[in-house]
Amino acid sequence: MRHQPAALGYLRTDVSGVSQLWDEHQIRALAAKLGYDFCGTIVYDHRTERPPLARVKTQATRLHAEAVIAPSAHHFDGGTVPHDLVQRVDVITVNPEATYARWSTGLVDIHEKGGGTTQSG
Repeated sequence: MRHQPAALGYLRTDVSGVSQLWDEHQIRALAAKLGYDFCGTIVYDHRTERPPLARVKTQATRLHAEAVIAPSAHHFDGGTVPHDLVQRVDVITVNPEATYARWSTGLVDIHEKGGGTTQSG
């Protein structure tokens, strides 16, 4: 039994490029800051044939993960966090730091650092 909720990291090598180690560090640091039991990063290499999110979903289910942390939304197809992933776990991005919560009310709240902008709708 865990004392903290579990989280996985996820990144794509084709998006991270030479910054992959930095991205992995940033994922671990944000997981620690938010109080997650970090279970490791799933690294997707675009040269493999397996769909990129299949392993993330499988591991999240197996580990009873509460969150998946990615460097940015650009690590998902089309730069959009997949709705079917958000239905399973909270998805958190490092840059910008944002949470796509599965228990959302449906209203969108965007807090930009420095701007303090909030949008609802």
